[in-house]
Amino acid sequence: MQNHKKCHENVWILSGTADGPILARRLLELNYSVFISVVSYKASKVYPENNKLHIITGRLIDENSIQKFIFNNEITHIIDATHPFAQKISENLENACRKIQFFKIYKYERRKENYSNPIKISDFRELANFELKNKNILLAIGSRSLDVFANFYINSGANVYARILATPEAISKGLSSCVRNSNIAILNPSKEKQDSLESYLCNYWKIDYVLCRESGSYTQELWDQLCLSTNKKLFLLKRPKTFDHSLVFSEYDELIQKISIAE
Repeated sequence: MQNHKKCHENVWILSGTADGPILARRLLELNYSVFISVVSYKASKVYPENNKLHIITGRLIDENSIQKFIFNNEITHIIDATHPFAQKISENLENACRKIQFFKIYKYERRKENYSNPIKISDFRELANFELKNKNILLAIGSRSLDVFANFYINSGANVYARILATPEAISKGLSSCVRNSNIAILNPSKEKQDSLESYLCNYWKIDYVLCRESGSYTQELWDQLCLSTNKKLFLLKRPKTFDHSLVFSEYDELIQKISIAE
């Protein structure tokens, strides 16, 4: 990777707490000014302290706010490393940049190997092609669509369980969904591959099927390895298609090198 310094280029990274800090550190080492968008104060604490690092907390709610952010901070490159299923922010970003003819958008997507030979589906209703009656299915798909997914599977005869994150929004949506409260586990994903709480849950609930999203995260890897070791069937909801104007990378070095040589 080229190592020349950049003194007048501002990179805006939209990311969670996994990929964002790594990308930020590498860009700061090359003397870029880095702007980070995070949704909460807690998420900002994983980033290093640096006078060329600017952290903005809160949601960018529409295309106008995105355009103002680009102009006000003289952004020259944008890295979209948001969750693959965070479609709204990626869509707003793409639309806003297209309108002002800003095309230096770099999409980072994690690439993970599959171990358990999961079944990939494009629509959650495709699970009905498999035997669902009296099957115990664990949904690890977040809380936003939990009620819709669970209602469909319950009506198909399945016993539905859910793992939701320990955040106020997720807990509220989870407990107000059609999933019985006793069938909901509230916990944040563990990076432990063995003796994880997820493994104990699957055993306790006698889970037959696990449904999670094809995010490429360590959470997907955890479910993948868990299903491999326990012969449970893993279903992956395919990640949405990337927007056409974005350059897509799955390696940090490759992405940063592309930015460093772009004029």
